[in-house]
Amino acid sequence: QVQLVESGGGLVQPGGSLRLSCVASGRFFVVDTMDWYRQAPGKERESVAGITDGGSTNYADSVKGRFTISRDNAKNTVWLQMNSLKPEDTAVYYCHARLIGATGPFGSWGQGTQVTVSS
Repeated sequence: QVQLVESGGGLVQPGGSLRLSCVASGRFFVVDTMDWYRQAPGKERESVAGITDGGSTNYADSVKGRFTISRDNAKNTVWLQMNSLKPEDTAVYYCHARLIGATGPFGSWGQGTQVTVSS
């Protein structure tokens, strides 16, 4: 069994910053890629940023230059630093990990953390 636990969400004013964290724990050998997704009310879940175990990153066009994804492989932790936040960044943010277990690769989702950008 695997758990992804997110933290760091909250209410912030436009232009402000938040840092999300996600820690993976449980039965697996390796955490491969780690990603952040978000889902706004009435919209589909979308990819925000991803990072491989080697540190290669990718970002959605809407967050490039404002968000930074990073990870600590030894701690099975990924962070999402969000700067210059806009009201349109308001969503539930989910952590996703691709892990390697005894039976091969599998994916796991966190429970989500709410980010609200409003004055």
